[in-house]
Amino acid sequence: MSRQYETVIGLEVHVELATKTKIFCGCSTEFGGAPNTHTCPVCTGMPGSLPVLNRQVVEYALAVGLAANCQINQYCKFDRKNYFYPDNPQNYQISQLYLPICHDGWVEIETAGGKKKIGIHEIHMEEDAGKLIHDEWENCSLVDFNRSGVPLIEIVSEPDMRTADEVIAYLEKLRMMIQYLGASDCKLQEGSMRADVNLSVREAGSPQFGTRTEMKNLNSFKAIARAIEGERKRQIELIEEGKKVIQETRRWDDNKEFSYAMRSKEDAQDYRYFPDPDLTPVVISDEWLEEIRNRQPELQPEKLKRYQEEFKLPEYDAKILTSSKHMADMFEETIAICGKPKEVSNWMMVEAMRLLKEHEQDPENMAFSPGNLAKLIDLVDKGIINRTVAKTVFEEIFARDADPEAYVEEKGLKIVNDEEALRKTVMQVLEANPQSVADYRGGKEKAMGFLVGQTMRAMKGKADPAMVNKIVKELLTKMI
Repeated sequence: MSRQYETVIGLEVHVELATKTKIFCGCSTEFGGAPNTHTCPVCTGMPGSLPVLNRQVVEYALAVGLAANCQINQYCKFDRKNYFYPDNPQNYQISQLYLPICHDGWVEIETAGGKKKIGIHEIHMEEDAGKLIHDEWENCSLVDFNRSGVPLIEIVSEPDMRTADEVIAYLEKLRMMIQYLGASDCKLQEGSMRADVNLSVREAGSPQFGTRTEMKNLNSFKAIARAIEGERKRQIELIEEGKKVIQETRRWDDNKEFSYAMRSKEDAQDYRYFPDPDLTPVVISDEWLEEIRNRQPELQPEKLKRYQEEFKLPEYDAKILTSSKHMADMFEETIAICGKPKEVSNWMMVEAMRLLKEHEQDPENMAFSPGNLAKLIDLVDKGIINRTVAKTVFEEIFARDADPEAYVEEKGLKIVNDEEALRKTVMQVLEANPQSVADYRGGKEKAMGFLVGQTMRAMKGKADPAMVNKIVKELLTKMI
């Protein structure tokens, strides 16, 4: 009988905070500047330069900690993590080891297996390193220090996850929570949210953890899921062959779907941590903490409940609409203009989600204005355009934030309510389709639907469907 194995997973999630300036200097944190243009003596590690803590970093870290049910260390301090690497200009990173700002928290996730609490060991503040750019043409590596000194929080989970599904649910929960707080945009493709996966396997039922490895270079949820599955299989194969799993840091290559060893895994003592002598401890007063607590926005769980109660939305719809802060904001802003929550929900749940899927985009990419969606809903309600035309107009709003009123006018898309013009078109359709007329007269009701469809097609979708139905039925009845 083959042995059964259990996977044990913990995550270290690095999140770049949404401050305008870096953690210890006044340089810009904006993504995408020319290499080494967002730098100064502090973030390039020049001798004699001194760090000054950015207050907003502390406030964002506190906000995330409170949202994640953490205990707060109201007396915390910074430590130096010493290591030598080309993207680390000081030869140390300012981080927190001994007294991190937050500890002992949890977030609740939901998967097909049900709800589960994932423990958070700690959240600490630190500075990001620079970025190495490998130039294969010149066969050299270049360093861009624009990212050096960008403020990070590192969220260290307990080893409470057992499957890739749980890991993705945890990351999605963290991302949604942090975006709601406005603490980060959490764009994985830009590196503002990065996850390192610590994974081990053990025989099912064993109380002892196996030897863990850490996987880096994971910049999408799909890559994380593939890396977990790949590393799980690799470790089980080693154990089955009687070999040992080595504690090491591995780099995942998503193109090859393979990980390879980078270096042996370091422990804290390898970094020779000691308190940073240039930074005083951070003392968080009761008043300051209370101020942050009172400033916390409505988070997704509360918003989900309110949407069901206030707007009478089904739970499924409310979950989709609140799964992205950007989408929830657009939903509420559109309702504030038009006052029709169910209509707004229908457009966002059906048409917006369809277009996002077609274009392989996230809800954060939606760039149309709530005012234009409200105008579109108004045009349909007033009977100026029908729903078929409205869907075409919405595609223009989604693509380029077109003004629906101007677009409808320009393209001549208003509903045709001229009964005489409609009668004339219906007569032409009946004359062109004698077989369908004969079928209807023979008792085939479906033939009428075909004739209505042909009339709408002849009117390029601009006719009032109710009026077309009425006229087609009336003329067919006269023919019987």
